[in-house]
Amino acid sequence: MATVYERYNLHTTPEKFYIEACDEGVDAVLAIDRVSSEMTLTGKTDVPPSAVTRPICGIIGTIRLVAGMYLIVITRKKNVGSLLGHAVWKAVDFDIISYKKSVLHLSEIQAQENKTFLSMINNVLMTDGFYFCTDFDLTHTLQRLANTSPDFHEMSLLERADQRFVWNGNLLRELAAQPELHKFALPLVHGFIIIRPCRINGKVFEWVLISRRSCFRAGVRYYVRGIDSEGHAANFVETEQIVLFEGAKASFVQTRGSMPFFWSQRPNLKYKPKPIISKTMVHMDGFQRHFDSQLLIYGKQTVLNLVNQKGSEKPLEQAFAKMVSGLNNGMLNYIAFDFHKECSHMRWDRLQLLVDSVSDTQDEYSYFLVNSEEKLVVQQKGVFRSNCMDCLDRTNVIQSLLARRSLQSQLQRMGVLNVGQRIEEQAEFEKIYKNAWADNANACAVQYAGTGALKTDFTRTGKRTRWGLLMDGWNAMIRYYKNNFSDGFRQDSIDLFLGNFAVDESDGASPLRVQKDWKFLTLLIIMLVAFSMCIVCFLMAGDTWTETMVYVMFWGAASAITATLILFNGHDFVDAPKLVHKEKMD
Repeated sequence: MATVYERYNLHTTPEKFYIEACDEGVDAVLAIDRVSSEMTLTGKTDVPPSAVTRPICGIIGTIRLVAGMYLIVITRKKNVGSLLGHAVWKAVDFDIISYKKSVLHLSEIQAQENKTFLSMINNVLMTDGFYFCTDFDLTHTLQRLANTSPDFHEMSLLERADQRFVWNGNLLRELAAQPELHKFALPLVHGFIIIRPCRINGKVFEWVLISRRSCFRAGVRYYVRGIDSEGHAANFVETEQIVLFEGAKASFVQTRGSMPFFWSQRPNLKYKPKPIISKTMVHMDGFQRHFDSQLLIYGKQTVLNLVNQKGSEKPLEQAFAKMVSGLNNGMLNYIAFDFHKECSHMRWDRLQLLVDSVSDTQDEYSYFLVNSEEKLVVQQKGVFRSNCMDCLDRTNVIQSLLARRSLQSQLQRMGVLNVGQRIEEQAEFEKIYKNAWADNANACAVQYAGTGALKTDFTRTGKRTRWGLLMDGWNAMIRYYKNNFSDGFRQDSIDLFLGNFAVDESDGASPLRVQKDWKFLTLLIIMLVAFSMCIVCFLMAGDTWTETMVYVMFWGAASAITATLILFNGHDFVDAPKLVHKEKMD
């Protein structure tokens, strides 16, 4: 069975790192030469007694920065539960260790750049939601795992993993190149995992929710939209709900992802930048690639497009509908549901209209179910692919409703729910269920948009509350700030971590050295000075009221004009990514 080592000691000497596998009965040590970067497999007797030793929880991989190579390890982990008898862990703390003993060989600028790159790697690592398992494949659904060949089970965890969901794939390249080292290569998934023991009618079952974020076209909210030329959609997440009861196991899979054609929505200081559909790209090429791959992996697809059917979102909905129609594929079904219009004035009960309208399709797609004798009862034949603009808030609400409907059928079939009983009536389980889905929304939202999700009061309570609206307003404000003034750095961090950008060790011009345009600083200073003078003139009245008003109007007009100029040049004032060209990201 494919496993990686579970426990390690890191022994450090000036010449080498020795990573010792501490599992019972194992004599394997990964030796990394700190000068040549060469990796070799050796035994415990080769570890010098003089080495400095400390325990670690796993190897994330290696990366080259300005100062040379770095080793990234997990230093603390937290158990989130057991899945089919396999311990699932969340990586909590990390360490980034330089092969070089000092950075004295770097110029001052290089040392500063190296520091920036290190803070980028840290930025990604400290984004909550990295999970791993040393003896189970978290990247595949239960149905995919059940439909594998014996050869597949002989492969290492890294080889057999679904590469879409291995976030440290780029960092493990050196280990991947040497099959004898694969038992040290720990695939990390990013997203959300919750494992809860639950009780209904005195029957105890395990309820699991796993969201796997794709590392293809990964990034932050406004800088990564639509698809790339390979057909990978932005913010693509596969969510699997699993039920385990007395040897039987069931699973229901859904996906979410950005509207799969070429569009962008770059931040420009406006609260909601206008989305732009590319006029130069051939949309159907990428669109077809996206759905060819989706149909191959998941079977039939029903697209649930939850965007507004008026205003700036309307052209996107129309383009999506037109492309699905142009594809003319019987396995692809499209449903547009204007979430905000249907649920306006707190009419959240109207979401049931959408759930009811797709109930026959959901019954046809079914779910995966294996009984206690390991006999396949039914397979899932299709998925719902939901999206709104961000594929976060509206999407998560709908996914939780569809998942509950599937769960109702699964629990009845497994004999947990009695005939006529409804999940909604099981108060204790409903609380677990709703809170888990709201936590799932928050995790995905923090990872993509930088704040918790909106509308989670409905997911948690089944009702829209005034406090929930207030919290949504607060989160929306934080999102506005982050999307405009810190997301360029976050996007660069993700591109560096995933290998979309590789650091050049030579002392050439680095993208980090690009300076802001002069007008960035000048206009800001003028606006701040003018606004301050306006306040000062207002508070310190002149000899006459007329004189005061003239001063206030002059400085007020100056600050208004510069504010207008800043808004007009909004693209220059936001924190834009520096490492990967904008063209590549569109």
